[in-house]
Amino acid sequence: MNKHFFSDMGVMLGRSMRHIFRSLDTIITVTIMPIAFMLLFVYVFGGAIQTGTDNYVNYLLPGILLIAIASGIAYTAYRLFMDMQRGIFERFHSMPIARSIVLWGHVLTSLVSNAISVVVIILVALIMGFRSPAGVLSWLAVAGILALFTLALTWIAAIAGLSATSVDGAGAFSYPIIFLPFISSAFVPTRSMPPVVRAFAENQPVTSIVEAIRALLSNQPVGNELWVALAWCVGITLVAYLFAMKVYKKRV
Repeated sequence: MNKHFFSDMGVMLGRSMRHIFRSLDTIITVTIMPIAFMLLFVYVFGGAIQTGTDNYVNYLLPGILLIAIASGIAYTAYRLFMDMQRGIFERFHSMPIARSIVLWGHVLTSLVSNAISVVVIILVALIMGFRSPAGVLSWLAVAGILALFTLALTWIAAIAGLSATSVDGAGAFSYPIIFLPFISSAFVPTRSMPPVVRAFAENQPVTSIVEAIRALLSNQPVGNELWVALAWCVGITLVAYLFAMKVYKKRV
């Protein structure tokens, strides 16, 4: 059974990816809406926002990427919920495959689909004037941070999708996460915020992740922000994974 683990996961990945490409709503929300935010902030608000940089799209891009990922994981919860309601898990478990393969298939789908969204958004940002002096290692580090962030949110989505009692409940958890970048340094420096808002913004995970990615893309010293960002991502991933597996074993 274990020797077919990766081939079985490939089948589950292909199944979920076909569902994504058939859903225009998913594509619009995950890719087009973050691009619309980027266009709005760069060409409408960008001239009035003081960030200390000449190229606002360079400053803005890390936060837009996190918003895109946060939007994408809502569909992971939705797909898990629908599979639960339709008895898909039970059908697959009747086959000679690992019991966790269906869940891991959804997790891998989230990583792949969000990676595609990130690439598309970066290509659009390049057209809008985004430029980065970062080398290959810095880009790989950015990719690793984004993958860890996606994984952390995906396991949170798994908890929501497996424990929700309605479609709305499965996706509702993502709204606070999507708005976290707006209360961070993603769009403006935190020094411009009122003291209470600034304190929250500087001590929530999105700010450290945004600052780490921004420093890597601008080829600047990352400092402690990288380790703080990694600690947030790894910590959230581990805790969410344990809770998700507990819920999975209870429900399936």
